[in-house]
Amino acid sequence: MVFFPEKTHYDFDDLVALVQILRAPDGCPWDSVQTHQSIRRNFIEEVYEACEAIDLDDAALLKEELGDVLLHVVFHAGIEADAGRFTIDDVCDGVVRKMISRHPNLFGAGSDLNWDEIKRKEKGLNSLSQELDSVARSLPALWRAEKMQKKAEDSLPVPIAENDLDADPEQAVGDLLFSAVAVARRYGIDPEQALHRRCDAYLLQAKDAES
Repeated sequence: MVFFPEKTHYDFDDLVALVQILRAPDGCPWDSVQTHQSIRRNFIEEVYEACEAIDLDDAALLKEELGDVLLHVVFHAGIEADAGRFTIDDVCDGVVRKMISRHPNLFGAGSDLNWDEIKRKEKGLNSLSQELDSVARSLPALWRAEKMQKKAEDSLPVPIAENDLDADPEQAVGDLLFSAVAVARRYGIDPEQALHRRCDAYLLQAKDAES
C-alpha cells in the first residue's frame, strides 16, 4: 500500500508525484512497463477526445479530457526523466522560452520577424524543401498535404480543376475526396499511405527545383 495525501484540491505537482509512484518498479504493474511507443496511440486518442469535447462545447468533458492529455504529457516526460534525458521542468522551460522568443513585440526582444519567420530561424530552415520536410509525417495524410501545399503555394503550386468548384466548393471537395477513397478501396490501396507517398514526391519535387 502506497500513501498518497488526501487533499481537497490537487495541483500539477501532485500529478507529477502520482505518475512517479505509478511508474515506480513497485508501483502499478501496467504503468511501470509502458514506453513511448506502447502508449503512443493512446496519446493520440486522448487528443482527439479533447478535440471532440471542444467541438461539443462541453466544458466538463473538456476538463476531463485535458486532464487525460496532461497525464500523458507528464507520463512521457517521466519516461525521459528516468532515462536521464530531460524532465517535465525542462519541458516547461523550453515552451516558455519558445513563446517569449516568438512574441518579440510583446516581450521586447526587438525583432521585426513574424511567427513563421522566427520559427524558420529557430529550426534552421533555409530552403523550401527543408520547410516541407519539417511537416510531421505523423500527421494525418490530408493535414500533412494541406500544410505542405500552404507552405509552398507561391513556389510550387498544385494545379486544380477550377471548373469543378464553381457551384459548391465544399461539396465538390468532399465529393472528390470521397471518390478518391472509393478508388483506393477498389484497388486495395491504403489512402493514408498513398497520400503520404504523394507528399514525399512533392518534397522531392521541391528539392529537385532547388538543385
